[in-house]
Amino acid sequence: STHPSDHPPQPSRPVRRYFNPVGAHPSGNLGEHPVGIPNNLMPYIQQVALGQRDFLRVWGGDYPTPDGTAIRDYIHVMDLAEGHVAAVAKVVGTPDYGCQEINLGTGKGSSVLEMVKAFEEASGKKVEYKVLERRAGDSIAVWAGTEKAEKELGWKAKYSVLDMCKHQWAWATKYPQGYDTPQ
Repeated sequence: STHPSDHPPQPSRPVRRYFNPVGAHPSGNLGEHPVGIPNNLMPYIQQVALGQRDFLRVWGGDYPTPDGTAIRDYIHVMDLAEGHVAAVAKVVGTPDYGCQEINLGTGKGSSVLEMVKAFEEASGKKVEYKVLERRAGDSIAVWAGTEKAEKELGWKAKYSVLDMCKHQWAWATKYPQGYDTPQ
């Protein structure tokens, strides 16, 4: 039998949880490069706005939400990066922090159609969409409780949904084929 003191202490490691990272670096020089048909909302919206896809499939328009579409917490990729840096700084400054779950998000949700409208505003392009039947297993509304990140890490998301869309559009117009865009 071993005594607990025979084991080295466990390293501190905050477990970061986040939901829907979107956007791009504000310069438009770094962004997401989905391969094939995107499984996430924003790259798909981007491809419709660029004319690479005919329309967005909106899965469900009869949810008990203001516009009938599902709600999610979207976080700007730069906010997410800063949240990770804040978590590392916490561990470095507090070696006995342990293993704790921290949610990184905006703490509020946006519907699918709110994201479409924000992208249209950011890009000046119409994003065609068709509302289809709900997908089995999709949640109505999901967003992060961010109080712990604010209190323990001193971190809070700064970018708005419109910022996310503007930065993603900057990336999309500079690199419409992602990293495969000829230079």
